[in-house]
Amino acid sequence: MLVPDNECFTANVTATYNVIEAASKLGVKKIIVASSETTYGVCFAEGNVDYHSFPLEEDYDTDPMDSYALSKLCGERTARTFARRFGTDIYALRIGNVIEPDEYARDFPIHVNQPMTRKRNAWSYIDARDLGQICELCIQKSGLGFQIFNATNDTITTKEPTEEFLKQAAPNTPITRKMGEWEAPLSNRKIREVLGFKEEHDWRKYYKP
Repeated sequence: MLVPDNECFTANVTATYNVIEAASKLGVKKIIVASSETTYGVCFAEGNVDYHSFPLEEDYDTDPMDSYALSKLCGERTARTFARRFGTDIYALRIGNVIEPDEYARDFPIHVNQPMTRKRNAWSYIDARDLGQICELCIQKSGLGFQIFNATNDTITTKEPTEEFLKQAAPNTPITRKMGEWEAPLSNRKIREVLGFKEEHDWRKYYKP
């Protein structure tokens, strides 16, 4: 919200295109793109908007309202185009709310005790250090072509188990499969199963509700 919507969109789309094109034409075989949790359509939506379903996984029907998230979807499509054209690996990370180590003590008392403030992030997060691990795992894993991965930690940021909480907080949103007891609604199941991600920084290590 520092510049008009069209400037935000133009800058994101053009920069992403230019970097991917240049890297591809220079023979780079692995590109990692920063996409965003905003593509799931609630974070920067106008008004109180519900998710279509839980969990949020990579095949979700993304339909955001805002220009920032739209630019991220364009970035994903650009990545897919160049991965197909050059036969390379381009992985787009839908990055959740990034938490730095010093933010647990300051922010998590609010996140956990006022959970509706976290709806825009689907009650999920990614520790900055675990995000670094995810990037390293992407570098190590080759041969997947174009892929989208949710980049989030394992667990929901609430006191109640996931399905119990979601039925109270979002009663009109269907749960489409059995979820783990504390599974983050912005699910990282794919990145665990495909890349072998194992989180090291569960928020409960740093804040006890």
